[in-house]
Amino acid sequence: MLKLSKLTDYAVVLAAQMAQAPEQLYTAAQLAELLGLPKPTVSKLLKMLVKAHLLSSQRGTQGGYQLARPAHQIMASDLIAAIEGPVAMTDCSQDAHQCSLAAQCGVADNWQRVTQAMHQLLASVSLAQLAHTQPIRLPWVQIQALSVQDTAPLATGMTQRHG
Repeated sequence: MLKLSKLTDYAVVLAAQMAQAPEQLYTAAQLAELLGLPKPTVSKLLKMLVKAHLLSSQRGTQGGYQLARPAHQIMASDLIAAIEGPVAMTDCSQDAHQCSLAAQCGVADNWQRVTQAMHQLLASVSLAQLAHTQPIRLPWVQIQALSVQDTAPLATGMTQRHG
């Protein structure tokens, strides 16, 4: 099964919460309480998102974290890369020289194309869209409506969040 880690899911949930009031500064403790996540996990994710330049931080008693740029300029691919690293379906999707089977392999080129398509899809979805409660409209992808309890794979191969 292809799916994102819980840390990546939580990072998107954190960022979506912050996108609801982008001018507000949030502390790790506030976000942990708001979202029901452990504070150490929230702290770790906030640091990772700052390192990726998706959040900015201000120190001090009045400090906290906020989005580094508007939510419509932060893409799903940015959030995933901040936690997981670059999106790639296989090792050779990133670098064909990493695979010992490259000389005999007949699928590497097509896996690279699939990886490019996945990246384009994720780079076309903004945090603003993810944070909005209405379903995302992707003109070239047909996805059946899913309930929160549905864990069947989506057209992208990922499962419904919190499933």
